[in-house]
Amino acid sequence: MKVAVSGLNNTDNPAPGIPVIKSIQKEHEIIGFSYDPNEPGNYMSMCKKIYLMPFPSLGFDELKSRLLHIKEESGIEAIIPNLDAELPLYIKYQQEIEALGIKLCLPSAENFELRNKNKLDKLSEKLGITYPKTYEISTISELKKILENGSEFPLMIKGNYYKAYKAYNLESAIEYFYKISNEWGFPVLVQEVVTGEEVNLVGVGDGKGTLVGGVAIKKLTTTDIGKIWTGITICNEKLMQIAKDFVALTKWRGPFELECMINMNQVYMIEINPRFPAWIYFATDIGVNLPLMVTQIMEGKTITSQLQYPQNKMYVRYTGELTTNFTDFMKLLSTKEL
Repeated sequence: MKVAVSGLNNTDNPAPGIPVIKSIQKEHEIIGFSYDPNEPGNYMSMCKKIYLMPFPSLGFDELKSRLLHIKEESGIEAIIPNLDAELPLYIKYQQEIEALGIKLCLPSAENFELRNKNKLDKLSEKLGITYPKTYEISTISELKKILENGSEFPLMIKGNYYKAYKAYNLESAIEYFYKISNEWGFPVLVQEVVTGEEVNLVGVGDGKGTLVGGVAIKKLTTTDIGKIWTGITICNEKLMQIAKDFVALTKWRGPFELECMINMNQVYMIEINPRFPAWIYFATDIGVNLPLMVTQIMEGKTITSQLQYPQNKMYVRYTGELTTNFTDFMKLLSTKEL
């Protein structure tokens, strides 16, 4: 199957595309979808062809036109979108995209909205876990009112879909408020900080209520924006049961990542990402190939659930370099294809 994969940034703030490609390239032919000619994945020789894509803000008509061209030229049969900014468009119009003969493995629009950060309190309650007290704000005066009513620093300042910063005083909170609202709009979320071990679980739901694969990792060190730099596999039965309950409740289809804090036996839900994380190849490398499961779901194959994996395996992220021709960059920039 010819599979298009987006998210080809592979710097110190990597996107999931490259590890997804590494997970499925032996079984499928890969087409790369890029939004920036500077993305390293454009030049890593992992894709048969690279296409620059229109920004999601331009709407579905632009995306559809581009997909029709790519479908005719390269014969893509499926897409695994990996970026927060593009997912709302793919999810909203997934029926129209599949009508073009292009398979997707995505949750419903209802489920996508259900895991929005401003709605996670209700979902967390249904799953029987705790969600930190969270406020929606659109002005600085609302932020100050939250502080007047007893909330104390540090506080998390978050976008509803993406980005989160820890603020230790009012000045930094105001800075992050403007930084997030200028990039992602409103509402901006203010969330009380909970302490404990940071754990993530990546999984795949089959769309029928079954968790077909899952791997949990504890963060050891992170980048300044919270990306895992080193981590270790863990077995936490309560966390795995939460993932099973989440998939059973929502009939989630496709990849997801639960971000949680665990303090003693208390699990706090922090957020749910509707895509693979950048550390997904770690799961593949220890024997649980979740991206391949997604392609198997799209192909209609029967999948045996795989929820067991080795413990105390350590994940270490590192950076690398490559040399390429500047003419490739110029060609991609001018023709939007490489």
